[in-house]
Amino acid sequence: MDPLRSTHKRHPRLTRSVRVAAYVLGPLALLVAFNECSKTINTLNALTVIESQRDQWQKPADVIAAMNLAKGNVAGDVGSGAGYFALKLSNSVGDSGKVLAVDTQRIQLFFLWLRALLNGRHNVHVCLGGLDDPHLPTGRLDAILVANAYHEFANRDAMLQHMFNALRPGGRLVVIDRSAVGASSNEEPTHGHELAPGVVDAELRQKAFEILQREDRFIERPGGECWWIIVARKPAAQ
Repeated sequence: MDPLRSTHKRHPRLTRSVRVAAYVLGPLALLVAFNECSKTINTLNALTVIESQRDQWQKPADVIAAMNLAKGNVAGDVGSGAGYFALKLSNSVGDSGKVLAVDTQRIQLFFLWLRALLNGRHNVHVCLGGLDDPHLPTGRLDAILVANAYHEFANRDAMLQHMFNALRPGGRLVVIDRSAVGASSNEEPTHGHELAPGVVDAELRQKAFEILQREDRFIERPGGECWWIIVARKPAAQ
């Protein structure tokens, strides 16, 4: 039998099989895509609701004011999550400025990237950070915010050193986090979701930061939950 003729005879059957597969799998692929789009939209809507509620108690305007930003500045948001503060910082630095939003979770950065795109926040740039290095450019940032993320750092010493190096002389580091209910302001945490302000204050000073402001009861919430804020500065060049 001529192999060329045999191949020619089988080709129409192969074509029909491809068409049948496309007919069956095409709608399935569309269904999967629609389902994923629906999940994404639901997540975006949920973020809007959650952040609207957070606006009522988080004092975002006060936190951002503590960063002392101006148009054209470069701001960092280390532990940005899906962008609660990063998107607000976008307005503070303006179109000529830049927000570097750092997180270790790709899914969080995806939603931040998508939200920035949908809202035209072209000055927000997502950055995948490491466990002990936020991968920020050296000496380029005017201010860095670490909101509800400092307690997550596996290596606080290394992270602080990298953030110190990333700041310009005179640049600010603003840290906001929670104290354990009923704990003293200098008490080491018993688990990883709260941190005493006195502990962080000491760590910042050890890295040569100047403490400009410290409020141990910056936010008080029902149930005894207390948030503190520390505003520090990298010494200006002599």
